[in-house]
Amino acid sequence: MRVFDAHCDLLMKLFEDKHADFVQGIGDLQVTLPKLEAGNVCVQIFAIYIPEKVHPDMQFQAALAQVDLFHERVIRQAGLKHIKTHQDIATLQSGEIGAILALEGCDSIGNDLLKLQTLIRLGVRSVGLTWNFANLVADGVIEPRGAGLSLFGLEVVQVLSDAHIWCDVSHLSEKGFWEVLERTDYVVATHSNAKAIMPHVRNLTDDQFCALVRKNSVVGVNFVPYFLTSDVEAGINDILRHIDHFCSLGGQKHIGFGADFDGISVTPRGLSGPEDYVQLHLALLKYYKPSEVDDFLFGNFARIFRPIVGVE
Repeated sequence: MRVFDAHCDLLMKLFEDKHADFVQGIGDLQVTLPKLEAGNVCVQIFAIYIPEKVHPDMQFQAALAQVDLFHERVIRQAGLKHIKTHQDIATLQSGEIGAILALEGCDSIGNDLLKLQTLIRLGVRSVGLTWNFANLVADGVIEPRGAGLSLFGLEVVQVLSDAHIWCDVSHLSEKGFWEVLERTDYVVATHSNAKAIMPHVRNLTDDQFCALVRKNSVVGVNFVPYFLTSDVEAGINDILRHIDHFCSLGGQKHIGFGADFDGISVTPRGLSGPEDYVQLHLALLKYYKPSEVDDFLFGNFARIFRPIVGVE
């Protein structure tokens, strides 16, 4: 069993709590080194997410601070392997954990492509254009006007496409989603669920999912309870319902996981952190072939991670 988790917000937690310790598991952290090891997570994506309370003039500085936390606290102190290319994943040794750096929302780059290029040179390999609201790149999913990409946003997508870096459409407005798919083949939804199962604005329609399948993309099923179900409490069975729906659309090779640990205060029953991927693995094996489960947990995301070598 190996796990590729496409989204967590540990860097934000470390940014906000200087006393938290990823290696020792100190602080209010859902993602820690011991928990990743216990859950057989061998590739974890760590998102740079800038809290809304950070002044716009300080957002790029905050992004750089989280990059520093990634390199110092995750790579150097914890001994994780910095994943920048597909070859880095292919050469992971037994017991070794790979770490990918991502940007969640382009607010911190303003309208400056040099800032984006700087983050790419520092190791960012997946870029979500927005969080829930609008920025200078595009509108997020809850922005009332529902606009798509700006002219600057078109430039951003081109930069990502040229470097074969993932353009993450989780959080992006639906109009922006379709405009991205017209312009790049390197697109993912790292943490999104099925709107047909739970009609939340953050989830994907069947048309969106099928379009991602045609792009040979992958959707990371998310563990946010209110993206999974309208019930008071969510559980593993709710996650299975979303997977089953995506499979019914021909998505067996296009499903992964992006749990969103450390970005959620309440987790599904039985899934309090990455250590509980073991329980999810057992549940999946009751309904799917071992080869399919291996793809869900690791193979599908690993297959499509192919940024150009040397972009940094």
